[in-house]
Amino acid sequence: MDPLTDAVKATGADAYVMYASSRDADMRYLTHFITSDPFVFFKKPGKSGVIIVSQMEIGRASREATAAVMTRTQAGLPDILKTETDPYRATAKMIAGQVGKKILVPQDFPIALANSLSEYCTIQVDKGTVRSMRAMKSKDEIIAMKNVQKATEKAMGLAISLIKKSTVKKGTLHVDKKPLTSEYIKFSMHRLLLQHGCAAVDTIVSCGKETAIPHMTGTGPLESGEPIVIDLFPVDEKTGYYADMTRTIVKGEPSPEITDMFTTLHEAKQLGISKVKAGVSGADIHQAVVDFFKDHGYESNTRGFMHNLGHGVGLQVHELPTVGPAGKELVSGNVITIEPGLYYPGIGGVRLEDMGVVTKTKFENFTVFPEELRYE
Repeated sequence: MDPLTDAVKATGADAYVMYASSRDADMRYLTHFITSDPFVFFKKPGKSGVIIVSQMEIGRASREATAAVMTRTQAGLPDILKTETDPYRATAKMIAGQVGKKILVPQDFPIALANSLSEYCTIQVDKGTVRSMRAMKSKDEIIAMKNVQKATEKAMGLAISLIKKSTVKKGTLHVDKKPLTSEYIKFSMHRLLLQHGCAAVDTIVSCGKETAIPHMTGTGPLESGEPIVIDLFPVDEKTGYYADMTRTIVKGEPSPEITDMFTTLHEAKQLGISKVKAGVSGADIHQAVVDFFKDHGYESNTRGFMHNLGHGVGLQVHELPTVGPAGKELVSGNVITIEPGLYYPGIGGVRLEDMGVVTKTKFENFTVFPEELRYE
């Protein structure tokens, strides 16, 4: 089975062509070659993919890449540059010399290069074949994601331990006689993650009223009696795979509203998880949770539950499949989150998030971290 070959054949193209660095998740998936500089990948129907790299990268690419490797010299670029000084036109001519007259490109293909290629080739735009391929994880991918999830849980445990051991002075949490801040919690988690070969950015540690804004990253001292939402989604720097988890906690006595929201949220997450299996649509799972919240007096619009129930995770923290109104049928091997949340201005927000793999019969949860609300 080769979906990329099928996509090329279906359009009558001669090859599929990409031009990106390995920071592009599709490029990393197709090549396993890691570099911050853009390079060419092409695949002709029924044949292995090929990458075109600089001479200085040939040794490393030959060791790392799952595609065949060609240098720019072998692809004729130095000779092209003798008469063509514009880099995009020269690269376009080099690509055209390798792939034929009709090519299929991804939706985010560089427009300047596409304009130059159009002088040599007819271009058609693919509708996300590689993104769809990435949505179904192999055993090795699942192992990689379980490993980064373990590091994620260690970091989450550190954050909660800092909050748990804090003391309260005038409503503010303190550790070592200093206010415990969102920034310090993030720093502590990020440092631990680096020790485990992982990195994290845009981590959320929000507190109090700011938790009513789902992706508010949070800043300043943490407060007692207020919800603290910790949402952590690090990447393993070696494999490129992400994990994603969220917990909501309170140091001290939470308000009755937050307590009720959290109890309902916990039940909603368990409901969502219970609905997951191959053949069920992400839209139906999402709607089941919407209906559950409605039955318990919570809205699902601009307040209350205001985002998708979940999403795919892999080489990007948000990828296919969708567990929301637009969600299609799930298949075995999808790795997804289930993350209901409730958000009310003036009260605060709560969110819980687990990550796991879809199987024929259930959601195999990678997340084994507790979800207690109150810590003394």
